[in-house]
Amino acid sequence: MKRLQVILLLILSLLVFKGAYAAAPGSALGSLPVQSDGRVKPYDTFAKEMLEIVYGKKSFEGRGAAEIIFTWMLSPSAWKDKKIFEVRNHEVLKALKLSQEQRYFTGDELFDNDNFQLLMQELQAKRDSKEKLTPYFQALQRLEHQMVVFREIATGHMMRLIPPKEGTAWLSVVDFQGDQQVAFANLAKAFVEHIGAVAQNTPADQLEKAAQALDESVLKFQEVAKSNNPALYDHDTRIKVEVHYNKFHPFRWAYVLYMLAAIFCLLVWTMNKPGLMKAAWVFAAIGFVLHTYGFCVRMYLMDRAPVTNMYETVVWVSWGALVFSAILEIIYKFRVIFLAGTLGAMVALIVADTAPAVLDPSLQPLEAVLRSNYWLTVHVMTITISYAAFLLAFVLGDIGLIYYIRGEEKHQAKIQAIATSVYRAMQIGVAFLAPGIILGGIWADYSWGRFWGWDPKETWALIALLGYLAVLHGRLGGWFRNFGMIASGVITFSLVIMAWYGVNFVLGAGLHSYGFGAGGVEYVSAFVVAHFLLVLYAGLVRKK
Repeated sequence: MKRLQVILLLILSLLVFKGAYAAAPGSALGSLPVQSDGRVKPYDTFAKEMLEIVYGKKSFEGRGAAEIIFTWMLSPSAWKDKKIFEVRNHEVLKALKLSQEQRYFTGDELFDNDNFQLLMQELQAKRDSKEKLTPYFQALQRLEHQMVVFREIATGHMMRLIPPKEGTAWLSVVDFQGDQQVAFANLAKAFVEHIGAVAQNTPADQLEKAAQALDESVLKFQEVAKSNNPALYDHDTRIKVEVHYNKFHPFRWAYVLYMLAAIFCLLVWTMNKPGLMKAAWVFAAIGFVLHTYGFCVRMYLMDRAPVTNMYETVVWVSWGALVFSAILEIIYKFRVIFLAGTLGAMVALIVADTAPAVLDPSLQPLEAVLRSNYWLTVHVMTITISYAAFLLAFVLGDIGLIYYIRGEEKHQAKIQAIATSVYRAMQIGVAFLAPGIILGGIWADYSWGRFWGWDPKETWALIALLGYLAVLHGRLGGWFRNFGMIASGVITFSLVIMAWYGVNFVLGAGLHSYGFGAGGVEYVSAFVVAHFLLVLYAGLVRKK
């Protein structure tokens, strides 16, 4: 066991300190403070967010976002013939009479299109009607946003780099005067020389010299910016931490380690090799530490519990799923519980990492209704941690259905262990969901002046609670035996999906508008239907 602890510490140290704070030459530009979206963030974050809005990715043809966004501003004409605007909605492409086989287009193809202004008028009329935007209109809105972002960056209005002497709105590049203009011109010159050296495959020593010159110009610009208002230019520590967070990707490392833990758990469970369980615990423990570390970094950067959007709740739910699986595994030692926990946490983090268009990972300021850290922590974290237990029951249910398909009699002992595990996970979920709903009512009374108003979010949370309570009572009453319990673990999770995702991304109605989003409906619908079919198929196999 001591040897495993040493391995754990060594791997963790290598991951956390693996060049996380080692500043490579030319990297100072990424740490340049920018005011955007109601907060001050590093240019590294700003550039990645802007490129993702326009292009849908954080890099373009192998070049980093920091370089791309800066060249948009310095030489927008150079991007005239580049296909950098992503359009995925086929209805929009059809309306613009563009190829539906393509995904990326030039600005001229889109914004000089004869039908573009007509579509914008159509979008505005839809907004004025106050109706919920359909996926078609959401795609039009994104296209409008892409145009505005590129135009504002190209004209220098969006890059706010210097705090004002009075007020809170920072000065954009077009507002610079005197020493500010000179300092920025020197920075731009050093940037152009650096990317030119990179493009021409300059010898390493000259390339390093150009990178160091860029770093020096950035530091001199920061001195000029700070002199304008030192009190508002005091984000150095947070900027460095956020740049480190962007480079390190703690959640990505976490799901890789959860994957390794799941593989070892699977070998233990299916091949009866208990000696591998220690390895599973080690990999899961390292992943969990990194998972927690990433969560705490987001908390530090935003001074709040990071559970205010869909991305953050998915990260939180995956964390909870691992915690609950570890607790139940220690108690019951079924092995399958820990397998389900690592699988659930891994898949949830992969989805969060690979679907930025749907699950926005950016750090955003709180909506007005959420600016109570107390209620945000007490209500939102309580109700969403219940989803973690239900996710665990869902994954266990999937594993149980696979064993029913493979042969009930042959795997009776394992099926019994899975059914018991599903029951315990549901109990944990209900124990958090019920008080979470009550606490939400108290917060609603505090914020909106009423305890309960049949808001869609409230209603579906209650429906989910009643659904799980019905299953638990059915188990106690003898109505649900092993198959019923396992199937229920899968079916009832659709209620959680509706309360968690459906209300915000499908209905888009109610007072919980701060959580609304768009996208992914077809994938989530297919996911739910596929699992209903899996239950049906397992039931038919069992009867046969």
